[in-house]
Amino acid sequence: MANVSVYNMEGNEVGTLELSDAVFGVEIKENLVHQAVVQYLANNRQGTQKAKTRSEVSGGGAKPWRQKGTGHARQGSTRAPQWTGGGMVFAPVPRDYSFKMNKKEKRAALKSVLTDKVQENKFLVLDELKFDAPKTKDMKKVLDALKVEKALIIVGKDSDNAVISARNLAGVATASPETINVFDLLKYNTVIATKSSVAAIEEVYA
Repeated sequence: MANVSVYNMEGNEVGTLELSDAVFGVEIKENLVHQAVVQYLANNRQGTQKAKTRSEVSGGGAKPWRQKGTGHARQGSTRAPQWTGGGMVFAPVPRDYSFKMNKKEKRAALKSVLTDKVQENKFLVLDELKFDAPKTKDMKKVLDALKVEKALIIVGKDSDNAVISARNLAGVATASPETINVFDLLKYNTVIATKSSVAAIEEVYA
């Protein structure tokens, strides 16, 4: 089992924590991590692009000139794609880009990223993260004490003040153990979690 240092809000080491190998010590499967990121981005696409084909643009009912004798190429409609104001060939239509991954694959991808963060010493554990009132300055002090700038902070229940305190910090985001995803874990250089949220992660994903 991997052991990580536990820090307080002042950035001082106050102990160690043993992480479960079932979550933080698995075999890293890069193919599933890649698939999870592609799925996340695809599921976030709106897919609302639309352009009109020649059957949808208005006008063009009459043949612009007779078939023969004009010296022009034959034309049947002024709304054909080669005409100004004509329809688009193979026009895009609204579509759903999302696709599904098996639950076991998604879980394996998440564990792979968590394992990688631990191996690269980019997974920091705090004994607690509590504020008497929501204050961005206080959260900034904690991050400065940990020497961290861009981070994903995983908080447990009753952490509304911490969530609000981090909301206005650039490059900082918060998540709960149940809502973490592969994309966000990779997006932020460092993952910060409280001891309680680490226990929740191990309970949810083990």
